[in-house]
Amino acid sequence: MNALNSKNEKIFQFFWTLFFIVVTCIAMVPILRVVAMSFSSKDAITAGRVFVLPVGFNIEAYVKAVNSGSFIRAFGYSIVLMLGSTVVNLVMTVLAAYPLSKKNLIGGGLIMTLFVMTMYLHPGVIPTYLNVRDFGLINKVWALIIPGALSAYNMIIMCNAFKGIDSAIYEAATIDGCGQFRTLISVALPLVYPTIATLGLFYAVGRWNGINDVMYYINDSTLYTVQMVLKQFIESVNVSVEEGINSNLVAENIKAASIVISMLPMLIVYPFVQKFFTKGIMVGAVKG
Repeated sequence: MNALNSKNEKIFQFFWTLFFIVVTCIAMVPILRVVAMSFSSKDAITAGRVFVLPVGFNIEAYVKAVNSGSFIRAFGYSIVLMLGSTVVNLVMTVLAAYPLSKKNLIGGGLIMTLFVMTMYLHPGVIPTYLNVRDFGLINKVWALIIPGALSAYNMIIMCNAFKGIDSAIYEAATIDGCGQFRTLISVALPLVYPTIATLGLFYAVGRWNGINDVMYYINDSTLYTVQMVLKQFIESVNVSVEEGINSNLVAENIKAASIVISMLPMLIVYPFVQKFFTKGIMVGAVKG
């Protein structure tokens, strides 16, 4: 019986391993195609001869981006903005989630309800813009940080992670003379660091890929993020094509190169955070 179970287990593992390998290969095709198009020649792209390997190797799209002073500045600025925004997001999330994880918090249920309501009752683009304008944040970097400083969904995940800590640990910290702030810093945070790392990744990706708030609130080109600059590159290539200006690039070159460049920071960060990803989400979803 054990031999039969072992054989069935091996067949089961082989089948699902093969299945996920096939799914991974299929999922990689669009990514490889984008990379191939970013390095392919104008004629090859126009003729539709590019699939997953570059045809007529051409790096002009990357050269155009790198040689652009605005792109280099925007790239560095976007990294600093992403890091600063992520820190603000995590601080706000932790400071909201920790007290709400306490069962004896007066009015905690009402406050949590108000947080949850923001997930379903969004005021809309125009009221949000008017609010940002009235606070004097137009054309200021804070317009890209403060309006999205806290995600209610991520706060609930963090709150559940704190709830998952055994109450005996909190009681021991209190007996040792720790106040609430000391307990948070020295006891609670080290126990939920996988969740913090996971939510940090969520916030960082959201800020790096964000462009709508830049379009709404920022008119100063010195505050444009890399996504906004890449959008302008794509539009400039489209205009050049429409006006018949001779170029070795087509819009697909710039679009593909933009996607590749945009993915780089996340591809660098993700391997270091990936090991916390599943654990962080599970820790934050145990209790509700």
